[in-house]
Amino acid sequence: MTGANSHEPGSQRDENISLLRGKLLLSNEILEDGVLAWRNGKILYAGVPEGLPEQIRREALPLSVPERGLIVPGFIDIHVHGGNGEDFMGASPEVLDKITSFHSTQGTTAMLATSMTAPKERLDSVLAEVDRYRSGEMPYAQLEGVHLEGPFFSPKWPGAQNPEHIILPDVTWLEAWEKQYPGLIRQVTLAPEREGALEVISWLREQRITAALGHTDATYEEVEKAVEAGLHHAVHTFNAMTPLHHRLPGAAGAVLSDPRISAEVIADGIHVHPAAISILAQLKQHNDQLVLITDAMSAAGLDDGEYKIGDLPVIVKHGEARLKDGGALAGSTLTMIRGFRYLVQEVGLSLNAASRAASLSPARLLGIDHRTGSLAQGKQADIVLLNAELDIEGVWVKGRRIGL
Repeated sequence: MTGANSHEPGSQRDENISLLRGKLLLSNEILEDGVLAWRNGKILYAGVPEGLPEQIRREALPLSVPERGLIVPGFIDIHVHGGNGEDFMGASPEVLDKITSFHSTQGTTAMLATSMTAPKERLDSVLAEVDRYRSGEMPYAQLEGVHLEGPFFSPKWPGAQNPEHIILPDVTWLEAWEKQYPGLIRQVTLAPEREGALEVISWLREQRITAALGHTDATYEEVEKAVEAGLHHAVHTFNAMTPLHHRLPGAAGAVLSDPRISAEVIADGIHVHPAAISILAQLKQHNDQLVLITDAMSAAGLDDGEYKIGDLPVIVKHGEARLKDGGALAGSTLTMIRGFRYLVQEVGLSLNAASRAASLSPARLLGIDHRTGSLAQGKQADIVLLNAELDIEGVWVKGRRIGL
């Protein structure tokens, strides 16, 4: 694998105008016959053919599109641990290239490097490596920052996280990291009922870092108190949290009922039943609060076998990842394109609703929707071209075509 500042052959930005014509998915509509044109990584035009400026029409180099081809914005995965045999906890330039290059072939154009519960020195290393990588010209899916998933969890809900490294929320760790790497940490997942959690949540709100609940034993009331302090997001909804009961709504009930909380979902047919995803979507998608994630671990893209998530052994069988010891679900082998297809084909969401969950909603959560997350003039040319079966035919990151 090449280094962090290298490119696949033919991936350099082109001074020429590139143009795709097909079924174009905009943020609020689908154009059955649409045109997308871009140059130097920026979209010049997105609309009907009749409105295409004459200069673009003259200079553009049309790209081949499959019959009934669908043009959608690139996917943004805010919760992903690895892929292609690598884990973000072992971050190096080569590892980060392997993870981002694999996921870019699956339609992901931006992502958060997601950590595991681990000793502070290992988290220090991940942050340092990702910060260094981001200072270069990232050639594949763009790392928008880091999602710290833990170590501030409930020991009652460790999931596939190592319980030996779970600690009480500590704002001093976060203050030191933010001082050393300003803006690098974009999301922190914690158990809001733990001692010190509300202080951490308030600090995160002040820093405009997403405070998310996860791996939590919180009651409905404890979640609501955390929302008042600034919590506004839930990771892998329904998984590793107190469930919904009609007399004890739990954390899941708070996520479902509170319009201030956006909600991630792993749409792989393993973690959440499609009916539960449908209910979640009906409650969240109208406010762009449904967020598709993969929670992918190192086995994503590879065959069944034995792997690790963080430092814990995992068995992958029929694409389902479980801890070797205890059998808890251990992330997934999902990709964003598979999750997108699942939302459309199994859950029954419209193409627009699935696209917003995969692109615009995570972009808004990260505060980057002014430059990506939808196909509009002036935004980055982060593009996925699909055929009628919703298989990938092409991916462009900032206008650079990714080798599939």
